[in-house]
Amino acid sequence: MSKLIERLKNGIIKENPIFVQVLAMCPTLAVTTSAENAVGMGIASTVVLIFSNMIISAIRKIVPDKIRIPAYIVVIASFVTILEMLMQGYVPSLYKSLGIFIPLIVVNCVILGRAEAYASKNPVLPSIFDAIGMGLGFTVALFLIGSFREVLGAGTILGIQVMPAAYKPASIMILAPGAFFTLGILMTILNAISLRKNKKPIKDNCGGGCSGCSSTTCSVNSKNSDLEPKGIELKK
Repeated sequence: MSKLIERLKNGIIKENPIFVQVLAMCPTLAVTTSAENAVGMGIASTVVLIFSNMIISAIRKIVPDKIRIPAYIVVIASFVTILEMLMQGYVPSLYKSLGIFIPLIVVNCVILGRAEAYASKNPVLPSIFDAIGMGLGFTVALFLIGSFREVLGAGTILGIQVMPAAYKPASIMILAPGAFFTLGILMTILNAISLRKNKKPIKDNCGGGCSGCSSTTCSVNSKNSDLEPKGIELKK
């Protein structure tokens, strides 16, 4: 169970497909003009990712190695076609908003990448959890970008007015340049947080008296050892 939970955590945080691996930039920049479109694309991609990972993992031992990529694409394309027809029938407004990017899920590098890197080498259940984690990470990242752009570019979020009436929307945020600005800002913030979190200060348990010290973890001694040739005492 711990391995399954780890797959979820990796997809959302450690191996986030957008903010960490910088994958699927085409739909990320194109469909995040609003939070609703972003969530719709994220859920659609997650559904395809889960089912394709499940099937690819199940057939991984019977698919010849030479045709594995075409076989994976056929599996993914089948689920994308089913999803496209369902969206066209039940959520036509979202289907119209996402447009060409729904069939382009077939060549989404996140889905094909997980099929090749994980599902084709692991059992069904871990592959499903890997897909859920990656899908959630993809959806959360899209939602953050879409919300940021919608709030600044239209003053709303999910169609609900959140900015005061006097606010003048920055229409550039819902255009192509706004997508690049938003992605860069969010990636900078998240990378800064990650670096600060992972940065561990070096503590020297030093009470003075370096001449008699033999500690190998002391930063002063490590500097001195780099400067001092073997057999020659460094003048202090």
